[in-house]
Amino acid sequence: MITRIQPGARMSEAVVHGDTIYLAGQVGEPGEDVVAQTRTALAEVEALLAEAGSDKSRILMAQIWLADMADFDAMNSVWDAWVDTDNPPARATGESRLASPDYLVEIIVIAAKGAAKA
Repeated sequence: MITRIQPGARMSEAVVHGDTIYLAGQVGEPGEDVVAQTRTALAEVEALLAEAGSDKSRILMAQIWLADMADFDAMNSVWDAWVDTDNPPARATGESRLASPDYLVEIIVIAAKGAAKA
């Protein structure tokens, strides 16, 4: 079964297939610095995972695209404070021109369904 979360004409914000959740790329607000954009994107990741029946402890893979690799340390300062250090995902980070020059970071996540055990 396939479930689409927040579907639009062009894409869904998340798609659940079986026990796997695929999130669309999440970005911050244009005009914010990379730290604020990373916080916003990660908050959106958390909200979408919750809506799909999961949480950040179940992230399998994260792809992070930066408009400028000079922002790597600033982005990591937010990521390192946010990530579940008991369950860190596989991760790749690269530099790419994003959909708008106002976006400095885009975060794409694949996760397993199911909430963390208390």
